Amino acid sequence: MGKKTRTMTLAAVFSAMTVVSLYVASVWPTGQLGLVAFASLFAAAAVIEAGLANGVSVFIISSTLGMLILPNRSAPMLYVLFFGYYPVLKSLFERSRHRVVEWVLKLLVFNAALTMVWFLLREIIFDFGENVPNALFIYVGGSLVFVIFDYGFTKLVWLYLSRISRFMRK
Repeated sequence: MGKKTRTMTLAAVFSAMTVVSLYVASVWPTGQLGLVAFASLFAAAAVIEAGLANGVSVFIISSTLGMLILPNRSAPMLYVLFFGYYPVLKSLFERSRHRVVEWVLKLLVFNAALTMVWFLLREIIFDFGENVPNALFIYVGGSLVFVIFDYGFTKLVWLYLSRISRFMRK
């Protein structure tokens, strides 16, 4: 199999697996956040196996398909706003030799996404109005949860690298 064929096949397979995960998340709301976070692992696998461009392709394809064909749009929206693009950015940020710069960039991206959600959906989701202590709680709490997510995501990527990746390269 040629390199271009392999790259396109990987993007298609990882995109399909992402959409299936988003579908399960959309019909099983109690595990929605975890399943959407799990769906982002396929973009990470695409980055590992075929590079950043393939990871971006998986994000774009699965986001588009998820928004078009899934019955409930909340899971694909979470994927688009928070989880889908993160494996690509994580790969870029972790190339830095400075851990402080890496974490500042990661937290800036997360808080920018949270701010966008805050302004777009605050009346629907948060309903806090302009209450600053509640906003501070959401940003600090969200950042702490994000750090835990990043740590767990890193461990799952290492699990993929050590257990699954070698079979993908055959």
